[in-house]
Amino acid sequence: MKKKGLRKKLLVVSVFALALSVVLTACGAKEEASNPVEASNKKLKVVTTIAQIAEPLSVIGGDRIQVESLMGPGVDPHTYNASQGDIQKLESGDMIFYSGLHLEANMVRVFDEISKKKPVVAISESISKDKLLQDENGTTDPHVWFDIDLWKESINTATEELKKANAENADFFESNKVKYFEDLDKLKAEATAKINEIPKEQRVLVTAHDAFGYFGRMLDIEVVGLQGLSTEDEIGLSDIEDTIKTLVQYEVPAVFIESSVNPASINAVIEGAKKEGLDVQLGGELFSDAMGEAGSKEGTYLGMYRHNVETIYHALNK
Repeated sequence: MKKKGLRKKLLVVSVFALALSVVLTACGAKEEASNPVEASNKKLKVVTTIAQIAEPLSVIGGDRIQVESLMGPGVDPHTYNASQGDIQKLESGDMIFYSGLHLEANMVRVFDEISKKKPVVAISESISKDKLLQDENGTTDPHVWFDIDLWKESINTATEELKKANAENADFFESNKVKYFEDLDKLKAEATAKINEIPKEQRVLVTAHDAFGYFGRMLDIEVVGLQGLSTEDEIGLSDIEDTIKTLVQYEVPAVFIESSVNPASINAVIEGAKKEGLDVQLGGELFSDAMGEAGSKEGTYLGMYRHNVETIYHALNK
């Protein structure tokens, strides 16, 4: 009887051990599947702040990644606060990319917390500081996507992170990046040729806030922004008056509004210039901190950039 009882106990222990082994194996498989580094066949879920990051990565990542941008058309990243839904999206992603350099100033604490659990990368902070612009107060200009060469550096940083997370598709990502960068080089050549057709004395770009500094440096055009680098900066009467003096001095034919910034200050400049005898026109709407609608030409980085160049060319080349 004792032997019989012992065999029964051993049988129960064996069954329990087998069940435990199955559970642990299943848990291990689940954990492996949730790890983008090990589960190379899993489609990476990438969450970005701005579309200027999301759209190029969707081209480079192709069908191997799923990309979602928190900020859509007309959204100002300088003043953006993450909603509860945004935090859930960030939590659900395998990796997070944001521009950095204090562009998404109100989200830094959120990124710090999430970075304890998964890769969170400020892609523009990989750029050498000597290539970055600063204002008179020493604040770094975060609008680096308007310098095509600098944006290539930023996108390359993101691509390298994709390759680390999914090594099996590293060659796929690299090949797509090389092709995309060839398109960016063509875009830079087109933009340079177009802006060079504008007479030198008329190459003065007046916009609502100082988002086009890198654009101006790359394409040799003077940029005047009514607000500072951030849309949180206040616009004073002296800013409007100084801008009007610049317009009159250079006989600038047009000024521009931005898709993500209130046009009131630009309208005040136009009215003020008219009182000084200069008929300044509204040159059109530029995309600065946000791109166009998804599915439109302006909803792509290449299309957004071309739209801005064409709009500036037609307004100033008079």
